[in-house]
Amino acid sequence: MARWYNIYKNISFTCIPSSDNIDGCSRKVVGYGLGKTLSADLPLAALRDAIEKRKPGSNLIHHSDQGIQYCSYDYIEVLNEYGITISMSSKANPYDNAKIESFFRSLKVEEVYMFSYETYEEIRGRIPYFIEEVYNRKRLHSSLGYMPPEEFEDIIINKEKENESRQLVLT
Repeated sequence: MARWYNIYKNISFTCIPSSDNIDGCSRKVVGYGLGKTLSADLPLAALRDAIEKRKPGSNLIHHSDQGIQYCSYDYIEVLNEYGITISMSSKANPYDNAKIESFFRSLKVEEVYMFSYETYEEIRGRIPYFIEEVYNRKRLHSSLGYMPPEEFEDIIINKEKENESRQLVLT
């Protein structure tokens, strides 16, 4: 069963909020949103981005903390519309979201703290580049056998295809 983790964080001292969805198996960021304010629309945009990119089946678990944005009517409605199972952390239990917390640490240490953003447009250019080109395609993860998330997913997909082609059908 696939699992997406979601958490809503400020990503810099300039209060640029970000909302991200990460694949629990490959650690790939599959949906994200950036905005100037902490509105409930931001995580909803990230969720829709992830759904559009992945086109998930009905056996997906969406795990989040108990933030108000994940309990909103609009957010729950989209999860239900796609048959996505809702899972939320226990109160004061950050360990449930360790994978997304690890991603945000990487984002802050490897991108945000390394640059002095002058404008919001710089942030809108740099953060997606970091997520899509660096984190998903190049950054090695010890938990994935020192592979980047996209390479890890490609291996899993190829193994699944091999298994499908080797199935014996008797009629």
